Amino acid sequence: MTFGPITLDHIGVAAPLLDTAAPFWTLLGLVQGDHDERVEDQGVVTRFFATNDQGTRPPARIELLEPTGPDTPIGRFLERRGPGVQQVCFRVGDLDGLIRHLMENGVRMIDETPRQGAGGMRIAFVHPKSTGGVLVELASPGHGA
Repeated sequence: MTFGPITLDHIGVAAPLLDTAAPFWTLLGLVQGDHDERVEDQGVVTRFFATNDQGTRPPARIELLEPTGPDTPIGRFLERRGPGVQQVCFRVGDLDGLIRHLMENGVRMIDETPRQGAGGMRIAFVHPKSTGGVLVELASPGHGA
């Protein structure tokens, strides 16, 4: 079975304020995206920074995640753990098929059906209890991505 191509899409980093966290990533040489995006149903504002990978696939990115309030997933994450890596995201070719395959093999999903994420991507999260403690996001381009 293949659900690919499967590539690293981004690493999500929780930050209290995007403008405070952003300077390091530009100093490092990553390229900031054109605009921030507010994702209401996730209670977050995102800002992406891309590597300069010149390959044929989309470059790996860092996604800064600023909560829109304290009672949001990122707000709670920051309260419990402070700023830092919140999730690892893989871009997959067949998101629906991979979700089914994982569930058939006993993997616990937070999202059993994909939902809308930032940048027009369809996303689904794998529960950290099935991954050794890492929140894994799976993503595939949706309409307009």
